[in-house]
Amino acid sequence: MLTPRKLKHRKWHRAKVRGIATKNTTLGFGDYGLKAITGSWITARQIESARRAMTRFVQRGGKIWIRIFPHHPVTLKGGEIRMGGGKGAVDHFIAEVKPGSMLFEMGGVTEEQAIEALRLAAHKLPVKTKFVKKN
Repeated sequence: MLTPRKLKHRKWHRAKVRGIATKNTTLGFGDYGLKAITGSWITARQIESARRAMTRFVQRGGKIWIRIFPHHPVTLKGGEIRMGGGKGAVDHFIAEVKPGSMLFEMGGVTEEQAIEALRLAAHKLPVKTKFVKKN
């Protein structure tokens, strides 16, 4: 799973997904891509699950680029713990995805393969997505 090697601060404020994406909105590497239509948090587990679904479908053919990275730590306190006692420990990492962000890209496969592989990946994610291709 994806996790940052090093963080400036161990615990961060909660992430808020506001506005639309201005960076990472077009295809940069591959011929086909999966673009977010809605914004949300995407966990490292969801990214890994989508990557596995795509890789398995294309039978390790072609090339896949992951255009998002989970930098943001999310803390959780244990179950049945009373109020107070400070902030909980870091539980997992998330990527804050804004509408219009490119999530994944593919190259070296046919368009039909790319459509199906990215459709399978989209089912693993908590955002609405659309398929895009290079003109």
